[in-house]
Amino acid sequence: MDRRNLAIIAHVDHGKTTLVDKLLAQSGTFRVNQQVAERAMDSNDLERERGITILAKCTSVVWHGVRLNIVDTPGHADFGGEVERILSMVDGVVVLVDAAEGPLPQTKFVTGKALRLGLRPIVLINKIDRSDARPHEVHDMIFDLFAALDATDEQLDFPTLFASAKEGWAVADLADPRVDMAPLFDRIVAHVPPPTVDLDAPFTMLATTLERDPYLGRVLTGRIYSGMARVNMPVKSLSRDGRLIEQGRLSKLLAYRGLERVPIDTAEAGDIIVVAGLTQTNVADTIAAPEVTVPLPSQPIDPPTLAMTFSVNDSPLAGRSGDKVTTRVIRDRLLREAEGNVAIHVTETSEADYEVAGRGELQLGVLIETMRREGFELSISRPRVLFKTDDVTGQRLEPIEEVVIDVDEEFAGVVVEKLGARRGEMIEMRPSSGGKTRLVFLAPSRGLIGYQGEFLTDTRGTGVMARLFHSYAPFKGTVPDRRNGVLISNSGGNAVAYALWNLEDRGPMFIEPGTEVYEGMIIGEHTRGNDLEVNPLKGKQLTNIRTTAKEEAVRLTPPRLMSLEQAIAYIQDDELCEITPRAIRLRKRLLDPHARKRASRAQEAS
Repeated sequence: MDRRNLAIIAHVDHGKTTLVDKLLAQSGTFRVNQQVAERAMDSNDLERERGITILAKCTSVVWHGVRLNIVDTPGHADFGGEVERILSMVDGVVVLVDAAEGPLPQTKFVTGKALRLGLRPIVLINKIDRSDARPHEVHDMIFDLFAALDATDEQLDFPTLFASAKEGWAVADLADPRVDMAPLFDRIVAHVPPPTVDLDAPFTMLATTLERDPYLGRVLTGRIYSGMARVNMPVKSLSRDGRLIEQGRLSKLLAYRGLERVPIDTAEAGDIIVVAGLTQTNVADTIAAPEVTVPLPSQPIDPPTLAMTFSVNDSPLAGRSGDKVTTRVIRDRLLREAEGNVAIHVTETSEADYEVAGRGELQLGVLIETMRREGFELSISRPRVLFKTDDVTGQRLEPIEEVVIDVDEEFAGVVVEKLGARRGEMIEMRPSSGGKTRLVFLAPSRGLIGYQGEFLTDTRGTGVMARLFHSYAPFKGTVPDRRNGVLISNSGGNAVAYALWNLEDRGPMFIEPGTEVYEGMIIGEHTRGNDLEVNPLKGKQLTNIRTTAKEEAVRLTPPRLMSLEQAIAYIQDDELCEITPRAIRLRKRLLDPHARKRASRAQEAS
């Protein structure tokens, strides 16, 4: 069967997954009466909750006798490691852009990588039904973006379609009748070249994603570059530098058919398939016939920019809600994650501590949330950026991110002020769609840690912020830290409403009455700059003397309950975030007050 391999790339929330839903439905992949979940490709619980794609996924549809292998890629820069690998599997890309927002950083990031690989894009301007849509202006912005990314003349001669994925139609001209996705299907078949294949050459395949199947064990997804694959055929795997990793057999072959993986006996060059039977082969390795000696070229992955320390939970409440609490199970889980996710690096720093480096707060936050749901208990340190040293000058370099912000004009001033204080440098300010102002900054990753929540508060939830790794640059100087100290519990037990009521004038609380606390646990924020030890267990002294004064009713201000990302961004270097399946707690690294004082004096002396 004739086939086309393509990826759909776009910025987060521009409608990739919704588009794939409609392509699956209109190609006849589902029965007329079949019940299919909305955003069917976002199969992971976290993806559905957050409304983002985290893992790249493959699907396959047939259109007029041509099989289209489609890859839905993540739209967030933190999951760029997924995107970079996927592009090596495809022969064409559909660049999806919001008709109002235009191309945003992730569009630029992925499109730049696709253009460098020589892929010819199809541009699909989505959400034409938006009231603030400006398709022709967005089309010009895309052309300028491609030109800035050094696209060839052939790549600049891209076909453009207009669509509403939500309503299920695409057109080549805005005056055309808006019926279905047929114009997009036809354009893909006409524009994306069929894979160039050599069926007579020895079998070679590049592994691009790795996952664990409950029945098959480790399974690798990739594209066959030459030859044919058969069940039980002998193969070997080679690393990027040509080193032999292992020899084995392909115990199982699977192909994508709609949303399912179907067992097959043979597959030929140009196919995207899943293989099982190899125990040590990893992402970016070449799986090949025994006579092959040269590995296939693979894309280098951008380095991680942020790291956190994952350690065993040693608080007094450890082991109450999780069943995976030991060093060994945490180590095995982290190494398994690093094996399948090439953008994450794990380093063992001591017997119970592991440094986990990744692309950003969201990527590491998703890993922590996933482990939490699996029953793990962990202590997480404050995120820190990874510095580099310039080989020539010996200068200390730090990661810089490009930050694109769309805000209402009234909030532009506070955003410029806050990012200026965080060492951000504004490089562009212009009107955007819907009466908003677009601000573009270059800011150090250090300064952006924890800014997302503050940004949403400052803009009353109306602002949109997108971030993307830009480059390494000389150290920008100190960034202002959290100004307030914290309220620390001086004893263990269940918090009492009366005690919390009496502590309210000291600062906002992070806990509710009845919450179990322990010595060294952070229960609130102090209104001043120093830490304060308090007793949240102190009840009202009762006497047997009645007074005429009416009993006071205890009315508490609702506590400030933090999400995982907010908690991780809030803590300081001497604090930890305790993560369990049922609770997120903040605590001091040293629970004993005397040990904290000694450590503080030692730090001041040094």
